[in-house]
Amino acid sequence: MNPDELCRALHLASPALPIGSFSYSQGLETAVDLGLIRNEEQAFTWISDGLTEIIGCCDAPVIAFIHRACRSHPPTDALSEIAHWNSWFLASRESMELRRETEQMGWSLLQLAQALNWISPAAGTTELEPVAFPTAFGLSASGLALTETTTLTAFCFSWLETQVAAAMKLVPLGQTAGHRILNRCRTNVPMVVHAAANTMPEDISAWAPMLGILSARHESQYSRLFRS
Repeated sequence: MNPDELCRALHLASPALPIGSFSYSQGLETAVDLGLIRNEEQAFTWISDGLTEIIGCCDAPVIAFIHRACRSHPPTDALSEIAHWNSWFLASRESMELRRETEQMGWSLLQLAQALNWISPAAGTTELEPVAFPTAFGLSASGLALTETTTLTAFCFSWLETQVAAAMKLVPLGQTAGHRILNRCRTNVPMVVHAAANTMPEDISAWAPMLGILSARHESQYSRLFRS
């Protein structure tokens, strides 16, 4: 990877992007509230399993499909395939919170990408409303001319950072403990990226019943720091 591509990938994966990722825990807050996560090791297990069993089996493959569609054809020609996976991902969200999360982050990233000329407003993306976050991420990565491997790596690491930051606030954990988790989970990213890149459309899975239940319970949780 050349330095310019690395900088583009770091920009897309940056926690400084104004897309609101810091405000979501994706079920982690309810898991802590119910006593399922009480320490560093349990937080590591939760985040590591989420990376391999959820992100690697659902979010990352969707990004790969959308990225390939964009790189193989102009976005306007690939719009039907992009719309298919966008609709599929939205339908796979099992709670109102998770649905609103991906719609809000997707809309925010799409607006930013258009403002920064990563995506042309004429690319037909307005027809995707509402747009899921993986859709916006794949479109942005394609517009930045990132390779598929770089795109998936950036997405996975960005997700890990967000989850670790949430765990540090909720468990709570110190900064060193949080980075121990990040350091351990990081070693799984290449494996997850490889698996996602080789996932066939018929093998994609959003099967995560505990996440759906915890997210649904979070909607009526008495005290909350996060939006999911």
